[in-house]
Amino acid sequence: MNSSAQNATAPAVTPASSYKAVRAKKRSLSRLKEPALAYLFLAPSILLFGLFLLYPLMRSLYLSLFLTDPRGHIAAYVGFDNFRQLLTSSSFWGSLAVTGKFALITVPGGLLLGLIMSALAHSRLKGMRIFQFIFSLPLALSVSTSAVIWMMLFHPTLGMFNYFLDLAGFPAVQWLTDPKWALLSISVMTIWMNSGFNFIVLLSGLQGIPEDMYDSAKVDGAGPVRTFVRIILPLLSPVVFFLTVVSLIGAFQAFGQMHILTKGGPAGSTEVLVYSIYKEAFVNYQFGTGSAMAIVLFVLIMILTLIQFTLVEKKVHYQ
Repeated sequence: MNSSAQNATAPAVTPASSYKAVRAKKRSLSRLKEPALAYLFLAPSILLFGLFLLYPLMRSLYLSLFLTDPRGHIAAYVGFDNFRQLLTSSSFWGSLAVTGKFALITVPGGLLLGLIMSALAHSRLKGMRIFQFIFSLPLALSVSTSAVIWMMLFHPTLGMFNYFLDLAGFPAVQWLTDPKWALLSISVMTIWMNSGFNFIVLLSGLQGIPEDMYDSAKVDGAGPVRTFVRIILPLLSPVVFFLTVVSLIGAFQAFGQMHILTKGGPAGSTEVLVYSIYKEAFVNYQFGTGSAMAIVLFVLIMILTLIQFTLVEKKVHYQ
């Protein structure tokens, strides 16, 4: 009697209700599978980011609070004394000044050279494909390869620069051993080294401008200079802004060319901030001070980037 009563009161399960339940279960499983699949594809990037960016940053923050012995091992906790010592050090401010000069030369110079080359390659003259290939070649060369090439050009007796100066009747210049010329020489080499990337990005920006803009300017009687200043440059402002941000970050992170060509010399004239970090951490084995300098450099780059996005981006003309 009890079993028959329970069966009579139990709700009947219809095929439609069971089908809906199965579909709801499948939907819930699919909703779980999509994020899981997304995280699975993101896992390699997250792993690389954690190993090569997040962990070094956390390790630098940790080491910046300690002193290390001559073998690089942690010796004592000093708190923020490394930062206080750093901000009162004349060598730190000197390397920061050298980095600022280097950025002031290379960033505008690289953008100007890229604009000139992209404008020339964008013309419809015959043979421009060859020049496009030549102008983009520096992008294919590493920093070390470029530094070796320019080391030969800067050679005081065998270099081509002094050879042309001698033909013109001028005395030879000690490009890499004279404090007056060393930073300028490396800056010129860096401008050339970055010209390939700047050229490709600016040329793509020029090719994205409709031809109707040029035709309208010609109809209105605008010359090439006025067309470039009033029409082309505002339309290129997003590309120029992007290159400015990237070039400034790259200038503050420059290291390879100084390390190969001058070792920070002569007399510290090319000792940029990253080279000071390298020398402090991996030559003097003062990982605490070197980590503090790296943290200061990170904060400085972040502040400069935020300033550009806050102030400069307002003048960018987005279509």
